[in-house]
Amino acid sequence: MKRTRFARIYEKSIGKIIPEYGFLSVLFCFVFNSLIYTGIQLLMGKARHFDLTTALDNAIPFLPGWSVVYLGCFLFWGINYILITRQKKEDWFRFATADYLSRIVCGIFFILLPTTNVRPEVVGEGIGQSLIRFVYSMDAPTNLFPSIHCLVSWMCFIGIRGKEYVPKWYRIFSCLFAAAVFASTLFTKQHYIIDVFAGVIIAEVCYYISNHGSYYQWVMKKFDRINTRVFGEEMNEKEKYGV
Repeated sequence: MKRTRFARIYEKSIGKIIPEYGFLSVLFCFVFNSLIYTGIQLLMGKARHFDLTTALDNAIPFLPGWSVVYLGCFLFWGINYILITRQKKEDWFRFATADYLSRIVCGIFFILLPTTNVRPEVVGEGIGQSLIRFVYSMDAPTNLFPSIHCLVSWMCFIGIRGKEYVPKWYRIFSCLFAAAVFASTLFTKQHYIIDVFAGVIIAEVCYYISNHGSYYQWVMKKFDRINTRVFGEEMNEKEKYGV
């Protein structure tokens, strides 16, 4: 099968940033995330939701300015997931498989343990207050346990942890920024403390499972078939893309 026209265009554009084998699968990371999160919100809209807020959660101050970090993490996610695609093909699909698995686990929790909380009144007209009002208006206080915000941010660090092709300073930054995202979810009253820990634990467990089994091969083969239809036969050098 010859290379498709799309493949030739891709190679001269996006292909300089994201290896061909990682393009559709990394897009699916974000599509699958949205399907799980939004789909279950709609599915469980009328279900009884539980408030897991503790005294320690109540003791954490409400700091609207942290909404900058809370929203800024979306850019962080995009940059890091692109960086992670630039690993060797098998390493990327181990990560992608862990990512998909983590959303399935989150979806199970969202169905079996629907959660909610009571958001504080937002007072003032500053930038932080405006941003947190935007967050509250766009995101219902449901699907809190575990925190996908924290899970994805930690996956961004896990995926480049110990990877020499990523500068050490950026790996350190990614760890620190993920921690800042954890704090932002608490200071903006979007999550409880337990949500943060659950997100990190699920990320680590799913990554461990994917790296100590062959499940990723099934996912890789599925995307190989799709990629062949979209791009045509993969060029040999594409298999070696990444480091």
